[in-house]
Amino acid sequence: MGKRVLLIEDEPNIIEAIRFVLSRAGYVVDTHSDGSTALAAIRAKKPDMVILDVMLPNRSGYDILRDLRAEAATVALPVLMLTARGQKKDREMAERYGASRYMTKPFSNAEMIGTVTELLGQ
Repeated sequence: MGKRVLLIEDEPNIIEAIRFVLSRAGYVVDTHSDGSTALAAIRAKKPDMVILDVMLPNRSGYDILRDLRAEAATVALPVLMLTARGQKKDREMAERYGASRYMTKPFSNAEMIGTVTELLGQ
């Protein structure tokens, strides 16, 4: 079975695009769309990596990332931050909170697959 990716994103079109591309590449993709329950979803699904949108309903992706890095069980979990905001300060904040990688929307399918493959060490 392929590696598990948990996509935490609230935009249906982006969810379907990423799920389709990664599933075709052999990954098992679970999705979640609410920031307030994202940590519980990560704990329950135990993914090999997380793709985390910055702007989510009820809780920021940055806050979720900070909490992930504070827990021993998820401190080393690969996290790809995904955002429409590509400003330098946004990228710096993601790095400061411990993002493994940072990708701006729109992105290419090849870029998504390549980054996920790299983060999962495949």
